[in-house]
Amino acid sequence: MKFSSIYKIPLLLFFFITLAVSGQIKNPVKFKFTINELGDNQYEAVLNATMESGWHIYSKDIPEDTGIPTDYKVSGKNIELIGKFTEVGKKHEEFSEAFGGKIIFYSNTAGFKQKFKLKDGTKPGDVVAEITYQTCDDRVCLAPNTLEFNKQVTPKGAAEEVKTDEKTTAKDSLQPVVDTLGNVVQPAVPTAETQKLDPKNLKIESINFQKPLTDCGTGSSKISENYWTYLLLGFIGGLIALLTPCVFPMIPLTVSFFTKGNKNPAKGKRDALIYGFFILLIFVLLSVPFHLIDGIAGNIFNEISTNVWLNIAFFIIFIFFAGSFFGYYDITLPSSIANKSSKAEEAGGIIGIFFMALTLVIVSFSCTGPILGSLLGSAITGSANVPMLLTFALAGFGLAWAIVFGLLALFPQALQSLPKSGGWMNTVKVVLGFVELALALKFLSKADLVSKTFFIKRELFIGIWIVVAIGLAIYLFGLIKFPHDDKKPKISVTRKILGVLGIGFVVYLVQGLIPSDRPKLQLLSGILPPLNVSYFHDQKDGILGMHPEHDFFTAIELAKKEGKPILIDFTGYGCENCRKMEEFVWSEPDILPILQNDVVLASLYVDDKEELPEDQKTKIDLGDGQVKKVKTIGDRWSLFQQVNFNNNSQPHYVLLTPDGKVINTPVSGYMEKEKFKKFLECGVNYYKQNK
Repeated sequence: MKFSSIYKIPLLLFFFITLAVSGQIKNPVKFKFTINELGDNQYEAVLNATMESGWHIYSKDIPEDTGIPTDYKVSGKNIELIGKFTEVGKKHEEFSEAFGGKIIFYSNTAGFKQKFKLKDGTKPGDVVAEITYQTCDDRVCLAPNTLEFNKQVTPKGAAEEVKTDEKTTAKDSLQPVVDTLGNVVQPAVPTAETQKLDPKNLKIESINFQKPLTDCGTGSSKISENYWTYLLLGFIGGLIALLTPCVFPMIPLTVSFFTKGNKNPAKGKRDALIYGFFILLIFVLLSVPFHLIDGIAGNIFNEISTNVWLNIAFFIIFIFFAGSFFGYYDITLPSSIANKSSKAEEAGGIIGIFFMALTLVIVSFSCTGPILGSLLGSAITGSANVPMLLTFALAGFGLAWAIVFGLLALFPQALQSLPKSGGWMNTVKVVLGFVELALALKFLSKADLVSKTFFIKRELFIGIWIVVAIGLAIYLFGLIKFPHDDKKPKISVTRKILGVLGIGFVVYLVQGLIPSDRPKLQLLSGILPPLNVSYFHDQKDGILGMHPEHDFFTAIELAKKEGKPILIDFTGYGCENCRKMEEFVWSEPDILPILQNDVVLASLYVDDKEELPEDQKTKIDLGDGQVKKVKTIGDRWSLFQQVNFNNNSQPHYVLLTPDGKVINTPVSGYMEKEKFKKFLECGVNYYKQNK
């Protein structure tokens, strides 16, 4: 059975990820907020938009299931609305092939008006205008954006109201204010001596991570992303993809075309090498949209990777990938795309070779799509530096293909040593199907952790992987078959060896089901749920018997009381390296006592989706007219990390004195025990000697 429409699933997922990421591009729309007096105690709140050339925003009347309609809301103290808001400007209507329907939008300029009156015509009114809109051009749509504007209306004869609040503290003066032009103005910052700690104040003036009190010779602490690991993973993925039925049979055909179908053998080999280069180039170009993004908010990738619904979507997508590899249906791009690319090959020369390479990539999507989807999922949910990781992963993937096609073109006699096409290629696909099933559970588990439902306990996760591994082993031994398998498959020595390895993996997994005080399954650390998400432990048991504070402001008061430094642990429910640190570094006998006795541990979860109390919600300026609403606990600690430490990676460790001064150079990422121990001992010893 073939579901030609299934291709839309990974493509739509890729589109929405790109849309979410690109939502932080420099805003091409500028707003001006004014209030017009209409007389008879009536007013008009007007928001005029000016768009850069080529950009547009949608009308409020756009049909459903197309773009994001613009929504304009006016509210405030002493305000009563009159009717609904209206739009002003030249509307454009056109049919969109992407949405399959008519869209209505404004270009260059647009206006939004809302009439209102003052409930008490003798008193001022505070007008709050909020607009939610989406901006698009011919290339990309930015993520929906929400801006807020404030202005006071003072009727004639009434004195302008001066806002006072007996509870106003230094933290209130730090909140950004949006002026009538939509710009965010930051008030003057009070000195550290006068500033009071408050949950709504994300910037702590005493913190200066660039000038720690000591260094202890640790030097720079930032651990860069291991791009070469992703290059290697991509390269391995590319080699595996070459062994699938979509690609492998094309190798001898393509190489023969260049080496035998050309009257000039030297030119044929040269063209084959160019062909290999174009394959590499095309895969690298797939990552370019992520590099076109300018001015990304530091926590955007964290928001994407820890989004519950996105992780559930990845889970569903990977299940579909598995079904495709098992042979129940094909995931293909529309045939029209391949036909157009194939027709372009007739141009000949360099251009023709490029489109030959593009056609190969397109027609092999049925097998390569799930593998590329795995790379995308790993990068998008595993790191903040997605663009470079994707570039290296896709470059590795394309490099594997380029090397194989290029070397075989130079040495065509090697074609004789290649194995013949056959049922073994379908075996490769089915094995990949089992791998996709196992990977799918990882994303469902992350959604479970971030939402704090904790349904998928550690033992349940391991149990499901055991079932998948057993299924793989019995398939390799020929005890079960899938649609495209031979009726009487020959069980080769290789299949038997792989089957035995599968049983060995089952034995390895089983030890994770046995209760133990020491962490096990180190190879899967970060993939499995945390140790305390278990049938044998309660969430209340904390981490390794410790009960970290989850609020910085509570932790700093406790540190003052106990006379200890604070260890800030910026972490996340979906952070794999955080789990590895907790299970295999924190648990070490010469590390755990320091954490238990010498510091106040504050584990701040940057992906906690729990809503903040109303009196702790706030806003922060992201620059260029964008105001970030801090609604959840994760929002708070993610932005707290950025504004104080200019860092958005997890884990990130900082030692502070009780008065909020950075003791030594912070460290990031997974690290060996000795490095983390040196970091802890440096800060703790300095504090003890100087308190």
